[in-house]
Formats: sequence, structure tokens, C-alpha cells
Amino acid sequence: MTSWRERYPAEVTCVRCLEVWESQELDRLLWCERCRALARNRAAGKGWWVGGGVAAALAAYIWFVVQPSDRIVGGWIGVTLAAFYLAARMAREIFYGVERVRNAPAVEASPPSERPPEADDDEPPDDRPRVSFR
Repeated sequence: MTSWRERYPAEVTCVRCLEVWESQELDRLLWCERCRALARNRAAGKGWWVGGGVAAALAAYIWFVVQPSDRIVGGWIGVTLAAFYLAARMAREIFYGVERVRNAPAVEASPPSERPPEADDDEPPDDRPRVSFR
């Protein structure tokens, strides 16, 4: 039985940033580590917002419907913080999973006009074929 990596050449293009990497540095969806980290960070940011919304809704429900006594407010605060953390974690995993399943090509790629400042203009043009996803 052969591994999926053996079906690809030694150098493969990341489908997100369109940079060429060794096939060992890409995962099975052909994402490089930088693109995976960016997707995880984006999903984490959205997850914290969802967790905050769930915690705020739960806190409003507890405050206005349950109306806790003064003796157990600390317990309800703990429940709200736990709901915040769990909702944020679940939302983060869902957002990351959705982004991985959608697998939109060239999302992290930067146009040629936005070259990094350390790129030399004296370099000869790259002769590698360009990939078009249109």
C-alpha cells in the first residue's frame, strides 16, 4: 500500500498561498504550516466571539429567569465561564473544520504587486508555471 505523499512530486504547491514546498511539509489537503496556522487563528478569533455570545445569553437567562440568590452567584459565574470556554472551543473547531472542508484555493496568496520588501528586483523572473484557479 502506498502513501498519498508518494503520488505527488518532490515539490508541491500549497493550494492556499501558492508557494512551492516539499511534499513532506504539506498535509493531505496540500496546506502548508503557515496556512494552517492562519486558518486556526481565524477560527479561534471567531470562536471567542461565539463563546462570548453564548456566555452573555446564558448570563442574561440566569439573571432574568433563574434569578439566583446572593449565596450561589459564584456557582452561576462558574457555570457561565465554563459555557464560555466550551462554546468557544466547539465553535473554533467547527469554524476550522468548515474552512478545511471548503478548501478555497489561493485564499492566502498575495498578488505580485504586494511583494515583500526583502524581495530583490534584481532577481531573474521565476520560470515555474503559474497555476490558475479560475
